[in-house]
Amino acid sequence: MTDNAAVFAELTGREGAIADAELDEFWAALPTVTVDEMIGQWQGGAFETGHPLSRLLTKANWFGKTMISAFEVEPIVCVDADGNRFSNEELSKGGASLWMEEFRGEVTATMVYDGQAIHDHFKRVDTTTVMGIMNGKAGLYEGRYGYFYLRKI
Repeated sequence: MTDNAAVFAELTGREGAIADAELDEFWAALPTVTVDEMIGQWQGGAFETGHPLSRLLTKANWFGKTMISAFEVEPIVCVDADGNRFSNEELSKGGASLWMEEFRGEVTATMVYDGQAIHDHFKRVDTTTVMGIMNGKAGLYEGRYGYFYLRKI
């Protein structure tokens, strides 16, 4: 297991809240990803930081993201009462697209929502796992980033 995978396993298995600063430190150690690496179906989870994003995604029964192509992305895929996956366009306010975008001095694959000022930046944990940081206009979600992860399925 790589160092990044070991740290990721510890973070996702931890009980209780994780400080934003600790996730920022982990993020800084990860390599960037390309748009092509992000194409596919992804199952997601949120790091527990006390951020409102975690509660919102849990309430919506969030499953993950589907990235069909750079310009065809279902940014919030949820599961209904019968276990069927669907693109929650009400919550996401439409679709999204993938771009290479600078964030914290590095250029990495970023999902840009069509209907709201949100950018999800991605970096690689291992060959099938990425970490994401949800970034938006100042004041969005109390001025904090949302930290999450995706596993390719």
